[in-house]
Amino acid sequence: MIRPVQQSDFKFIYDLYMHPQVNPYLLYEDMDEDSFVPIFSELLNAGVLYIFSEDERDIGMFKLIRLKHRTAHIAYLGGVAIDPTMAGQGYAYAMFSEILALGQSMQLTRIELSTSVENVRAIRLYEKSGFVREGILRRYTYLQSENRYLDEVLLSYLYE
Repeated sequence: MIRPVQQSDFKFIYDLYMHPQVNPYLLYEDMDEDSFVPIFSELLNAGVLYIFSEDERDIGMFKLIRLKHRTAHIAYLGGVAIDPTMAGQGYAYAMFSEILALGQSMQLTRIELSTSVENVRAIRLYEKSGFVREGILRRYTYLQSENRYLDEVLLSYLYE
């Protein structure tokens, strides 16, 4: 099941974003809870952050951000993460099935995402879920903590 994030979900979201196995692949540098509060508030107010759960246990998260104007048929999918203690159990694939159903209910014709070329496991999941590689975004993400840039793979899912 997917649902919009609520204020009471702060700890789950923060812990997942800052988890050492997850954080290098997401947008925000490692930070303390107080520094994350305004980011969380912005995402909460925008209504773009979701939690994936099963049997009332929170397992994963993602952002689905609809674009505007001539690109209003597209949404950007980001902040995709599964609790590492739940990895390898099929939850990520199940979450993607629900993400695609959500996109369809929003009458999207395209969902796009990008991830580090080093995130091979995620790329396999995205392709298994029906996303297709479109290209490489060179030196796209800067990891301040490591003082290096990462190339990202751009992938998209097109609804028929």
